[in-house]
Amino acid sequence: MLFWTLIGIVIAQRGIELVVAKSNERYMLSQGAREFGQSHYKWIVMMHVGFFAFLTFEVFAFGKNAASFWVVPFALFLLAQGGRLWALSSLGRFWNTKIIVLPGADLVKRGPYRYLSHPNYVIVALEFIAIPLIFNAYATLIIFTSLNALLLLKVRIPEEEKALIWATTEE
Repeated sequence: MLFWTLIGIVIAQRGIELVVAKSNERYMLSQGAREFGQSHYKWIVMMHVGFFAFLTFEVFAFGKNAASFWVVPFALFLLAQGGRLWALSSLGRFWNTKIIVLPGADLVKRGPYRYLSHPNYVIVALEFIAIPLIFNAYATLIIFTSLNALLLLKVRIPEEEKALIWATTEE
């Protein structure tokens, strides 16, 4: 019951975020924004879908249950959700799941962006750790934390940095 409740909430949250992201995308493009990193976006989506699919497989195929210490990773998960709301609300219309930047716009330096360049990526990393820990799903934790780190550090963040440089120099 805990598994389906938590996964249902997270998947519903992701659905709502995609609706917000699409609205923000339309707005930004109407303001003259440009999208970067289209070629890797499908890999980001597949990794997130794969995370939930593999987690579900691991939990049910191997009879995993909530860990005896589940309250600790659940608290980490809740902390991440607070961070997610803080990051998204700090970016406002600039927030998106894609890399969409508006030329000449100032970089957002409020909220968690005062302290970190990419707080939402830290939040996703925390979720990829906390959610599997809640259910003793160590294979999911190792595989998807590694995939996420590889994709973020080698592809996504460098692409986003290039886009932000372009946006701040383009008028």
